[in-house]
Amino acid sequence: MRFAVSMLTVLGIASIIGTVLKQNEPYENYIIKFGQFWFEAFEKLGLYDVYHAAWFLLILLFLVISTSLCIYRNSPLMVREWKTFKEHAAEKSLRAFSHQASFSQSNLNQQAETAETKAKLANYLASQGFKFKFNTQQNGDELIAAKAGTHQRLGYIFTHVAMVVIFFGGLLDGNLPLKVQELLGQKKIETLDIPESQVPAISRLTIGNPSFRANMTLPEGLSDNVAFVRVRDGYLVQELPFRVALKDFRIEHYATGQPKSFESDIVITDSDLKQPLTKTISVNHPLIYKGIAIYQSDFQDGGSAVDFKVWDLTKSDIQTSMLNGEIFKKGSVGEGSNQLTVEFNEFRKFNIINLSPDGKGKPRNVGPNITYKLRDATGQAREYVTYMQPMKLDGKFYFISGMRETVQEDFKYLRIPVDDDFEMDGFMRFRAAMLDSKLYPMIAQKLTANALTKDTQLQAQFEQSVVQLLTTFAAGGYTNVAQAIEKAVPEAEREKAAQAYIKMLNGAAFEAYNLSLAKNKKPLLVFNNDTQALLQDNLNALSDSFFYGTPHYLQLVDFKHAEASGLQLTKSPGQKWVYLGSVLLVIGIFAMFYIRERRIWLLVKKNGDKPSEVLFAMSANRKNLDFDQEFERTKSQLSQLLA
Repeated sequence: MRFAVSMLTVLGIASIIGTVLKQNEPYENYIIKFGQFWFEAFEKLGLYDVYHAAWFLLILLFLVISTSLCIYRNSPLMVREWKTFKEHAAEKSLRAFSHQASFSQSNLNQQAETAETKAKLANYLASQGFKFKFNTQQNGDELIAAKAGTHQRLGYIFTHVAMVVIFFGGLLDGNLPLKVQELLGQKKIETLDIPESQVPAISRLTIGNPSFRANMTLPEGLSDNVAFVRVRDGYLVQELPFRVALKDFRIEHYATGQPKSFESDIVITDSDLKQPLTKTISVNHPLIYKGIAIYQSDFQDGGSAVDFKVWDLTKSDIQTSMLNGEIFKKGSVGEGSNQLTVEFNEFRKFNIINLSPDGKGKPRNVGPNITYKLRDATGQAREYVTYMQPMKLDGKFYFISGMRETVQEDFKYLRIPVDDDFEMDGFMRFRAAMLDSKLYPMIAQKLTANALTKDTQLQAQFEQSVVQLLTTFAAGGYTNVAQAIEKAVPEAEREKAAQAYIKMLNGAAFEAYNLSLAKNKKPLLVFNNDTQALLQDNLNALSDSFFYGTPHYLQLVDFKHAEASGLQLTKSPGQKWVYLGSVLLVIGIFAMFYIRERRIWLLVKKNGDKPSEVLFAMSANRKNLDFDQEFERTKSQLSQLLA
């Protein structure tokens, strides 16, 4: 019993984990959330699919067998106790009860006959809800054995049967046959990302599979007759006895852009149907057909078309090209050995983000973004997320793009300031000017013209320093400048040198920005605080771009959104058993805790035709204050009845 209770405790804890921790997610999500160490620890414990873990199913199987044996051994005794009145109780044992009283001849009505006394007692017991039975003992005394609330004993049976039924339902939905097949090598988890048609038979589940929980993603206008069962770090293909088509998908949003509700119009095609079955499903309102429940679980991108303006960051001049792609497909940028494969992974039309500095503001929609990977010829890839529209940060607007080298890392963001036309062209023109070594002498001369000194030798040295600084900055941004200072300047003078270099860079940036504006026949900047802030943002963005990880910046300029409905298909033969067991469990617990079993014995001792004494004894399954009070009340009522 102690071991069974321990196993129940383990199941309870496991069920809590299975409820709190989202189950059957891609392993990459768990690695990001927990890190490599805890991911591996939890994976070994089977916590990512608790209800199908081998140890969980073994505990269920043990409890089914153990509890069934317990019911088999104890139920006959419980039924006998439920039926019996215990009318053969001896006077000696009744007098040994802790709750007993005796009404002697002096307390009895001397005119009453024994039969009349028995009738009074029987009527009283009936009025109190007791069932009773008479038994004439060998010495002629009459014993009335009464009972009430003995259905409480059935609560034990119902509770244990309920546990067996619930555990049995859990085993049915735990897909124990699949575990056995996998153990025997008859089924193998597929881990490769290959088309469904190429998945081998050993990784496919037939329509006869007794239970499953699978997922299907359907773009509008398409249909399928298979779903995918996530298993650990791979999947199995579950074949369906019918075909599901997505006729239409609808989604409503709040004013903030957050999803409000979504639903799908699906069409079931089956040879057993005279005509296709059309049904609208929404969250918590599934369609159940042939024992398979089709739920509206989520929504995803259905292969949106995306258009990019590709900025070549390897050139000192502005060079752009157009790239057209589709989500879940691939493209390429660059040429020859520098060519990169673009994997378009995800497009999101709405992004709800809280941009307030203190985090207390209201989240708002910042517009579309796209997530993609750039993979080189060696197979190494970096992941990028780029927002289409500028975001307002610290009172200024920026184009935002993030990069990370592994999924465990957080994105590192590049913030490109907008120009007067709310485009990034101004930054790209500035970048081209700052990287064009042909412009360095002109920039240096303009800075020298503003210098206070007229010494030609000092002016030449200053111009040379500006050109050298711009060359250093163009090779790696602030990081390269800092390294140059560490190599060339004594430690005690580095801070002063850094301030001087920053001042020179700001002046050079002002001249470079104006040169880029003049080249494109745009109004020149006037130096003030706003201009200084703009130049600093541009310098920061240019410096950060050296660590962007790619020679190409993909600016999302247009898209054609296509949506897909995320469906979850479940076959749960154990569900009804679990519901039945839950009902039995409620009945059983109610019977055990809220029904009190009480028994009364009234022994009428005779002296001829007259009763000489009435012995009253009472017992209950729970002896508490309520029982003490009921005994005293019954004793008082019997005393008045027999007087």
